[in-house]
Amino acid sequence: MRKKLIERFRPLVDMDDVAGRPDEEQMFLSRAVAALAVKIEAACSDEEAARSVIDSSTDKGVDAVAVQQRGDRQHVTLVQAKWSDKGEAGFGEHDAAAVMRGLDYLLELEFHRFGSKIDRHSAAIDAALNSPSPKVTVVLALVTGTDLHQNTKSFLNEVVDKHNLDDDLVEYKVVNLRDLHREILGEHAERKVDLDMQVDGVGKIESPYTAYYGTVSAEAIAGWYDEHGRHLTARNIRDALDLSDVNDKIRATLVKEPEHFWYLSNGITLLCDRIRKHGKGAPVAGAGAGFRLEGASLINGAQTVSAVHRAMRQKPGKASLGRLLVRIISLEDCPEDFGDRVTVAANTQNPTQERDFRSRRPEQFDLRHDFALSLGLQYVIKRGEPDPASEEGCTMEEAAIALAAVHSPELAAQAKRDASTLWGDRYYRQLFGQRPTAHRVWRCVRLLRKVRESLEREKESAVGRLAGAASYGDLLLTHVLYRATDTADIDDESDEANVAWEARLAGVPDRVRRALAWMVIVIDGAYGRNSQLGTAVKAEDRATLVADGLYGRVLGDEEPPSDAGSRLDQESGAGRLTNAVRVIVDAGRIQAGTVLEFRPVTGPERRQLPRWIEEDPRRARATWQDNKTKPLVWSVDGKAYAPSTLVRQMRRMAMGNDQQVQGTLHWHVPEVGSLVEIARGARVAAETGD
Repeated sequence: MRKKLIERFRPLVDMDDVAGRPDEEQMFLSRAVAALAVKIEAACSDEEAARSVIDSSTDKGVDAVAVQQRGDRQHVTLVQAKWSDKGEAGFGEHDAAAVMRGLDYLLELEFHRFGSKIDRHSAAIDAALNSPSPKVTVVLALVTGTDLHQNTKSFLNEVVDKHNLDDDLVEYKVVNLRDLHREILGEHAERKVDLDMQVDGVGKIESPYTAYYGTVSAEAIAGWYDEHGRHLTARNIRDALDLSDVNDKIRATLVKEPEHFWYLSNGITLLCDRIRKHGKGAPVAGAGAGFRLEGASLINGAQTVSAVHRAMRQKPGKASLGRLLVRIISLEDCPEDFGDRVTVAANTQNPTQERDFRSRRPEQFDLRHDFALSLGLQYVIKRGEPDPASEEGCTMEEAAIALAAVHSPELAAQAKRDASTLWGDRYYRQLFGQRPTAHRVWRCVRLLRKVRESLEREKESAVGRLAGAASYGDLLLTHVLYRATDTADIDDESDEANVAWEARLAGVPDRVRRALAWMVIVIDGAYGRNSQLGTAVKAEDRATLVADGLYGRVLGDEEPPSDAGSRLDQESGAGRLTNAVRVIVDAGRIQAGTVLEFRPVTGPERRQLPRWIEEDPRRARATWQDNKTKPLVWSVDGKAYAPSTLVRQMRRMAMGNDQQVQGTLHWHVPEVGSLVEIARGARVAAETGD
């Protein structure tokens, strides 16, 4: 395995930061294992896997990170890797705590906590975590055949449960020596999957090509997944395992009513090179028979297989009672391209979603007519129709989310957690059961849009928890602002009402600015400054408490503290950050000649600066000199700068943006922290006499 890792990843994995160190080879092997784990989880190329590695002395327990779209969900993969020459890599509670602390930092979008290698991924992580129903998988890639200790498992499960209070957000999985070995072999020789199965109620199609159908047990299907994992989908046009919330619904059906699973599931389809009789029974119509599928691949029903596997792990006693339909198609005597045709056809038929049934409801047709007649706007109800321009109308999905946001904190939380659930009977009746007018829907949609536009502007300069709240808080803030607004005329079609609503919408940006800061203060006061902001707006009980606490603040005229929401500012003390350089020089906290690295702080910086820096890595480096006004000597031009002046110049060159910034947040001493944090440590030491 060592040889294969060196052959495949040594030319690709960045080792510049540890070049020449005695432990360089061991560190490379650990990073290569992290890259290999990303390949297993994300099904990407070696080059992409190597680029995902962010291992450094300041990685906070996260050795690699990858972001990809899987079906309707954005999926973030975090990897902690452990190499062992003897195949005995250990992973205890201390290691688990480190990687879960790194998870917390990422969920709070605190990228400055990590080394600079994460910068090229930060924009994608930010976008993924702010998408509907994201999924985060923590992969423990361990070169060992030994299972985790029960105490470690308990700790990991406890942390995962904390993050999943009302949402299936986080999971962890172990990739062990056997999994890694399979993957390292599979890169050079496509792994052949042979499946042995018992099929009940067999039916056979003989012409023009051989195929069988029948019923298989959930227990057998879970066994396939255990043994073969993602290799089951080798012929598929996409890696379809673990796609979306559909998995949760499938799993719930199997766990709660396994006897109905056959009727409620669409079943699965397998292609294979050849079918052979195996075990008991002959392939006689209506009887049970054993088959061996040589070169098998799952081409339809991957979500079902993944969900069955999880259900068997969750409640094996109940789930094992489930059964489902299987189709088996042999390619032995088929034309050369027939397998591809079947695969494409199986994966390109548009499934009917719950919202499609709702689009046929009379109230949706009524709203479409009302939009056209009362407002002269479009209300698009069918999936596949082009979305209207923002000033020309909205879609049924946008209307549902806006109505949920204004309805209650509970529905705002539900919509933020998983908007697709709004089409279920329970929520749909609350949103559309009273037949809302076009004016009501349109005004709610415009309010939500205005809140989101305002939050995007706030994110341009927000840092710390304020930036996280701006990413997660759109629906809950919309609810609170709606609740604090006079909405008696929301259905009124008069010109006076239209003028009044335009005035209310014009005041949204300022109200959002104040409400955003108060929101962080309310959350921190209720759940602590290390609590998850995402959980506070997605968990119904927490969202209700936050909304109630925020409502009074929004009604009042009091301005929030100027440093609200920035963890670094709060810890340093208002008005003291401008003296950070002077404090550091006086205390001798940074030795002259120390190389500092630049770290993007705001959302726009994370999106635009990493690529500019990659063009010339010197742009992210500066050398410290003991000068209280210009302590940074930029590696690009050799000139001395104040931290804020240098960051402002870099933003101007890379982004065309020339505005004041706080440079001490951006410049870091590796393994120590930002200039803000170093100055804070010096102040604390001076105050305590340490």
